[in-house]
Amino acid sequence: MFDKHRRSIRLEKYNYSNNGWYFITVCTQNRECLFGNVINGQMILNNIGIIFKKLWNKIPERFNMVELDEFQIMPNHIHGIIIIVGAGFMPALIPKIKRATTRVAPTTTIVPTTTIVPTTVGDIIGAFKSLTTHEYIMNVKNHKWPPFEKRLWQRNYYEHIIRNEYSLNKIRQYIRDNPKNWNEDRNNIM
Repeated sequence: MFDKHRRSIRLEKYNYSNNGWYFITVCTQNRECLFGNVINGQMILNNIGIIFKKLWNKIPERFNMVELDEFQIMPNHIHGIIIIVGAGFMPALIPKIKRATTRVAPTTTIVPTTTIVPTTVGDIIGAFKSLTTHEYIMNVKNHKWPPFEKRLWQRNYYEHIIRNEYSLNKIRQYIRDNPKNWNEDRNNIM
């Protein structure tokens, strides 16, 4: 089974909510190929891959302090660059109750607060995994997508903090070239 106390692969004492550029790789459980096929060096997305690409591109709508850079879906994993550009403010939901002699149903009002809730890379990837898993399950039920065994994604994900422009450009090229290099890719278990 899973060891809940296994060693973390994250940098010790690094704040993953810091502004910065992060190279992310997320793999399917058991590296199962679910998102399409590489044909002649081109990634051809199936319906699953197309929907997951749309969900990836919606990350900045959910996290307003996040921007996206280079991205590639492969048959059993995704690569992307996430940029955390600043801490955002999380609006608090506070019930607004009118004081009156008659009973009034409470309504909910969004009240801006000054409480900063930093979003981490883990929060972003966790949300993406959750949304895609939910979407996948709904499509297994409604559109007969192939079911997955126990979980859709591997428990963890790989991240690399991009520290300079040279590294950024190398990673962008690696992501772009990933379909051409699929036959040599360590995630290709075929």
